Amino acid sequence: MAALGWLTPRRRSATARSVLAGEAAAEAARKTSLQLEREREGAAAEAADTGEGKPAEPEFPVVGDSLAAAFFDLDNTVMQGAAIFHFGRGLYKRKFFQRRELARFAWQQAWFRLAGVEDPEHMQDARDSALSIVQGHRVAELMSIGEEIYDEYMADRIWPGTRALAQAHLDAGQKVWLVTAAPVETATIIARRLGLTGALGTVAESVDGVYTGRLVGEPLHGPAKAEAVRALAAAEGLDLARCAAYSDSHNDIPMLSLVGHPYAINPDTKLRKHARDREWRLRDYRTGRKAAKVGIPAAAGVGALAGGTAAAVALHRRRR
Repeated sequence: MAALGWLTPRRRSATARSVLAGEAAAEAARKTSLQLEREREGAAAEAADTGEGKPAEPEFPVVGDSLAAAFFDLDNTVMQGAAIFHFGRGLYKRKFFQRRELARFAWQQAWFRLAGVEDPEHMQDARDSALSIVQGHRVAELMSIGEEIYDEYMADRIWPGTRALAQAHLDAGQKVWLVTAAPVETATIIARRLGLTGALGTVAESVDGVYTGRLVGEPLHGPAKAEAVRALAAAEGLDLARCAAYSDSHNDIPMLSLVGHPYAINPDTKLRKHARDREWRLRDYRTGRKAAKVGIPAAAGVGALAGGTAAAVALHRRRR
């Protein structure tokens, strides 16, 4: 699968690699969005033939126009947890790697869910692991497997509240894009399943349809996300002052600051403070005080959480 990874969050301007990653993500997003649009047109024609009615109007009203669009972060904004960890779980089930690597994924996911933040060490570890796992595999093979993994591990983790916000933009005639450090292939699958326009994601290099184990530029994280949104807006003729962006992480402040309508969704502590200081809108779809504090979905099973935590503790002890 395409590269996964996150850079150490720190304040810095976009580098040449950030710009390259952003432009590559924008180019990939535009290509895949055309395919998704054709698929939706076919589905709409089929629905018209069968007499299916229009979907109900969403609760949250969004007024938009042809120069506006919406950009949604993925992990903990649209979906509970991190997409790459769910994908890793699916690859393990299909024997792409051994139990030792599974323990690493378990530790990273447990930390992500408990802390509610993108820890740079764990994210870098996840990226390096994934690159080595997919190297030499065909892009088409991983895309096919990604469809199955979405149904198995991701479909039930979509936040209904954020999904309604995205649908409101679509109903207002606006395009809606995912913007994530997850592989562009995984992000595109999720965007298509949710009926969104397309996705900006980390682009991994492939030659003749086979992954080389290298990235194009760098992971789509922090400043690179902002560069991707900027490049896509220029290509699409959008007015960023009329666009909206949604994220849970302070790492996405560069992207949120680009648009005229930034939203903090299930925000971490730093983003919550930043949003309040600047009077950005906030939405928190986590329920219960503990869930709101540490980012654990209230509906998550106690057994699943305990299992992930136990794996994390065991691996931490072995490392020490």
